Order: sequence, then C-alpha cells, then structure tokens
Amino acid sequence: MEENQILTQRAVLVGLYQGLKDEFDIRESMNELAELTLAAGAEVADIIIQNKASIEAATFIGAGKVEEVKMAIQDTESNIVIFNDELSGAQIRNLENLLETTVIDRTALILDIFAVRAQTKIAKLQVELAQLRYRASRLTGLGASLSRTGGGIGTRGPGEQKLEIDRRRINERIDEIRKQIKESEKNRTVQRKLRKKMEVPVVALVGYTNAGKSSILNYFINHSIEGEPDKQVFEKDMLFATLDTFARRIVLEDKKEFILTDTVGFVSKLPHSIIDAFKATLEEALGADILLHVVDASNDSYKMQMEVTKQVLNELHAGDKEMITVFNKMDLVPDKVIGDLEESVHISAKTGENIALLVEKIKTHLFSHMKKVIFVIPYTDGKAASYICETYKVDKIDHLEMGTYIETEVSEADYNKYKHYLKIEE
Repeated sequence: MEENQILTQRAVLVGLYQGLKDEFDIRESMNELAELTLAAGAEVADIIIQNKASIEAATFIGAGKVEEVKMAIQDTESNIVIFNDELSGAQIRNLENLLETTVIDRTALILDIFAVRAQTKIAKLQVELAQLRYRASRLTGLGASLSRTGGGIGTRGPGEQKLEIDRRRINERIDEIRKQIKESEKNRTVQRKLRKKMEVPVVALVGYTNAGKSSILNYFINHSIEGEPDKQVFEKDMLFATLDTFARRIVLEDKKEFILTDTVGFVSKLPHSIIDAFKATLEEALGADILLHVVDASNDSYKMQMEVTKQVLNELHAGDKEMITVFNKMDLVPDKVIGDLEESVHISAKTGENIALLVEKIKTHLFSHMKKVIFVIPYTDGKAASYICETYKVDKIDHLEMGTYIETEVSEADYNKYKHYLKIEE
C-alpha cells in the first residue's frame, strides 16, 4: 500500500476458537490477522470470535454467529469479512449469500499482500502460482467471488487480469508458470555452485515477518568495507514488507567475506500452498552455510513466532541447519532477559548494539577452518603476493632478501595452492 493511499475497505474479522484443539492463542492470532488486514490496506472495523468445538460444514461458524457478523457489518458499514482460517469455496459462497458482502479467508488475504508486494519476476510468478492453486481448489462453489475483477482485497495481482474460471485453462497456466520457475531455479543452482567453487560462504536470514531481517541486511550492507548503499533493500515496520529474496556480498574489515541473503518472513497458519509456491525462493536458506534466525524480542508472542519459524524450516527440511538465534529490537526492551545467552545474540539493528558480537559469532561458524600461515613469496611471483594481500587481512608484511614475508590466514584452497611458499621454521 502506498503511503498516501486512503483505506477504502472496512473489514469485520471473524475467528473460531476450538479450545484445546487450537495450536495458537486465539487473541494473538486475531491480532495478527488485524495486522495483516492493515498491511493489505483495509481498516479493521470489528473483531468477532466464536467459541465452538466443531466447524459448521456450510458456513464454518454457527447460524447465530452469522447473524452477529451481519449486524456488525451493518453497524460498522463494513464491506468485507475476513476469516482467520481457510474456507472452502462452498463456505465462501454460502457466507456471501447470507452476509451480502465480500468474504475472504486468511489465505486469500496473505496472497493479496504478496501480490501487491512482489517486485521481481520470480516472486510475481510464485504469487500467481499460489493464487491459481487457491482458485483451482475452489472452482466448485466460488462462482461470484472468482469473477470479481478488481478494486479490493482478494482481487489483486493476477486477479486483476480477470482470470477465466476454467479448470483446464488454470491448469495450463500453472504448468506454464512451473516451467518458468524451473528455469529460474537452474540459474540459481548455477549461482550457488559458482559461490561454492569460489569458497564464498552463504548466510541466510530467516524468521517471522517483521522481525527485522531487512534491517539487519541493510546494516551489514552499510558497514561492509565495499559497501554499496544503493543495494539496500526496502524495510518498514509492517508484515511482509519484504517478499523477494535478496543476496548481497558483505566484506568485513579483515577482508573476510560472505553472501548474506534475506528471505520472505513466516507467519502463523501460513498455508501449505504458499510454502510450496515459495520453496524455490526459500531454497536459498537450504543452500546456506548457516542460518540467522531473527526474532523480534519486543513482540510478546516471540516464543510462538520462534516455533512457527522452526515448523516451516522443518517442512523445508532445513531444521537441522547450523543456526544462530538473533534476538533483534533489544533497544525496545532493554531490560528483557530472553533466550540462552550462550546460544543467542541480543542486538538492535537500529542502533547497532551488539552487531560486533554477531559478526564474531558468524566468523566463528564460517571461518574456523581458515589456516594461519607465514609465507615467503619470491619476488618472481609478485602476482601471488598481490593476490594474498588483496584477498586477506595481512597481520605482518616485510620485504626480505629472498622474497615478500607475509603473516595472514587463508582459506584451505589457497593454503593448498601456495603451501610451497610456507616459511620453514629453522
């Protein structure tokens, strides 16, 4: 949503609490739904929760609660109802007939936000793929909703192009998108192999949406000794501010370097269709040497958010990756004691607090294999001496009679390449 865009939709939010069956606290979940609604560009007019052990097959909620929602729509002059869970096509159709207004579910809301935020070609394709799958599974019973052609939540992105409500055509488009995504995956695979060959390690930022991953990425970009401020990524205090995956080369003061990648944030009840659609992007996390699990320390629900992140990583088969837990936004909770201090880092990407400690932890994980060496490189091989000095931080250099004396630490590959220049102790 643009800064100056006026909120044109008023939404009544509806949640169902099934007691002990529910994995998440209903209040926290509804508060998050409200944030998602705002992120999509709508105003929250009312929040209604039903306590009910079972789901009504026809309308998801009971008949009495449907009437309560209808009254809330009239009282607040709302024009959309957003449910906190996934609805079937038939349920949406039935509810729209009874409530006489637009009804969408949590999945459609998240997809709508994704459609607005996607910037790169691959992200747009992934969003369209998820939207098409969502529509295809609801073709029976979702007539009027699918024919809406724009102007509000649930109709943006590919929906603006008035998709034909035809299973065959939708499936053809899904196949076409899959081919394009597969081609893009090939390119990323080539890039990953090249990084591995060049021995440039990869660090991936993962975590709940709005935990501050983009802020951390931008901090590293600004403080890289070969920093490129124009390579900063968009950051804002809102859910899903960043949707695309960004990779940036970070060079530390001692010339050690790594690729730092940002990934799409997670959220509770993240639909499987979205996880599947974004697997290609999230595979950046799978290929990383280490994950930085970024947690918003100022959020009262940070423990739940950590669990959601771990669940999604497990679904991606990345749960056993080497990981550093990074509690961010500590400037907002200076007196809060959270997490195991030995296993985590408490930082503020906004103020720079403890970033140096985070850097040291990253270096310990990534560069512990590097070897301390003393080279004496003959002057006839000035190219090798120049390469070592340009690539690594030199602790000591001297010009001796027999060649250039260099004390430094190098990668295993360069150690093997230049070990014939190692100074032999007398």
